[in-house]
Amino acid sequence: MYDRILLPTDMSAGVDRAVEHAIDAAERYDAELHVLYVVDAEAYSSYPGDEYVHEFEGLESALEQAGREAVEAIAEQAEAAGIDTETVINHGVPHEEILKYIDEADIGLTVVGSKNRSDEYRRLLGSVAERVAQMSEGPVTVVKTPVEE
Repeated sequence: MYDRILLPTDMSAGVDRAVEHAIDAAERYDAELHVLYVVDAEAYSSYPGDEYVHEFEGLESALEQAGREAVEAIAEQAEAAGIDTETVINHGVPHEEILKYIDEADIGLTVVGSKNRSDEYRRLLGSVAERVAQMSEGPVTVVKTPVEE
């Protein structure tokens, strides 16, 4: 049913359960697992950069390195389960980059992690997972993780 499954990660605790679900789905469908981390352009472009020599270079590089480590750790887990994986690091606005990747890589199923937060929090901020689920034309599975408040 699905040839390619996408697991976007932001390295948060809310992704842990989604990793298990994505690996399980890839096993069940004998699908390739794509693991995507988006270096959030808004995070480093709004940072004053006082601690770094060249504007945002240090923060952007640090975010990219952390993302690379995250996707590689997930890929190792998937490969240990016998799943072919592809890891990708993109730069931009997270939900926009995820939606673009879904189209470009012809993803059949997207599995996103989400922290189970209060309605007040969601009304104020929303979430990347929520935007992807609402805006994607393909199937999206949202895997919720409870958050202690």
